[in-house]
Amino acid sequence: MRTLRWYAATAVALLLTGCTGAPESDSTTGKAAALTKEQVGQTLPDGEAMTGWKQSFKPTAVEMDKRYRAQACPIKGNAGCENARFFGAAAFQREKPLASVTFQVIAYDSEQAAQDAYDVLWDGYYSNQASQAGRRAKPLKLGPIGDEHDARLGTSGYNGEPGAVTQTRVGTTLLWTMEAAAHKDDIDEDSVRELATMLAQRSQQAQNGKEPSATLNG
Repeated sequence: MRTLRWYAATAVALLLTGCTGAPESDSTTGKAAALTKEQVGQTLPDGEAMTGWKQSFKPTAVEMDKRYRAQACPIKGNAGCENARFFGAAAFQREKPLASVTFQVIAYDSEQAAQDAYDVLWDGYYSNQASQAGRRAKPLKLGPIGDEHDARLGTSGYNGEPGAVTQTRVGTTLLWTMEAAAHKDDIDEDSVRELATMLAQRSQQAQNGKEPSATLNG
């Protein structure tokens, strides 16, 4: 289980601080609107949205400050967090097959700010999060998800345990899924795509002024 906790580190650190118009559609592109802290928390999936998974850390959203910039944008000068308003995370575990996933959201004050941060964060940090122990991760095609996206499937631990990371921009938000498993083939491209799509749908629903309702199997 040690390797499965690796991707939940951000959610753990966040929680241990003590912080407590468009037509409705499943589309992941559409209206771009700056989200409130409450909307960021709603964008993160809860237990009802994650059929087959058990919640490890409840969806939590916080105002972006120095502490959270260091977590969300862990590169020189916390680049990529400029004009970021809120940060959120949630984590889940699955027993069969054994796996964990962490969701992250950064909400910016404008679509341009999110767009400017995209390459900074992907190239500077997140693209390497499935490339442990010198094992190069392979790019994944997610399909038509969000305004822009990237994904890698590789390893999450030093013994070759599988892991995957996705980064997606939906309007004013940057979104991540970070998945880890115990054994080879316990993570596949379809499951990575489904997790990223659900999170993107929920972000778009929030930006459309709707309560996020997308679920993993919905």
